Amino acid sequence: MRHGKKVNNLGRKTAHRKAMMANMACSLIEHKRINTTVAKAKALKQFIEPLITKSKAENNQTAEKGTHNRRIAFKNLRSKEAVTELFSAVAEKVADRPGGYTRIIKLGNRLGDNADMAMIELVDFNELYNAGKPSKKSTRRSRRSKSKAEPAKASETAASEAEAKPAAEAKKEAVAEEQKAPEKEAPKAEAPKEAKPKAESKAKDEDAKE
Repeated sequence: MRHGKKVNNLGRKTAHRKAMMANMACSLIEHKRINTTVAKAKALKQFIEPLITKSKAENNQTAEKGTHNRRIAFKNLRSKEAVTELFSAVAEKVADRPGGYTRIIKLGNRLGDNADMAMIELVDFNELYNAGKPSKKSTRRSRRSKSKAEPAKASETAASEAEAKPAAEAKKEAVAEEQKAPEKEAPKAEAPKEAKPKAESKAKDEDAKE
């Protein structure tokens, strides 16, 4: 019986088990998902998640502490390429996740020995599960409160309106002057003289001759 034994040795000696965990962890970091047995997947989950937490915390710590975390990761992974990938791409991807970086999905039994198979993957690199989630904006928000921002906006709008009013009034005055100017300049039309009848003019001429 294995009562109280928290570590699954997986039927291997210590050196063999450490080498196998390092190899599987490097493959998971490189390919983002691997297929293995359920027992190995659970052991790998406990092995790699503390390393991902150390890689994520490097940006919030001093340079000496970050170097120390890289050395611990290299001691467990035994691969410079895997450590570089872990502290760059993987750490940037899981920066906002507080834990639970891996997911185990059972695949059924293996044909040869009927062993329980599973796929273990990094959660944030699954594009199908994360397709519907909105991406977070990286813009920085100001610390000013809304109560202070609203009066500032109100004063800005009032100032813009005050500047716009004189300009609008000046335009109206200019248009009115243009409309009055043609009326002043236009000369008054003279009333047409009534034409005298020809008969009356002939009678006056005859009277004058007499």
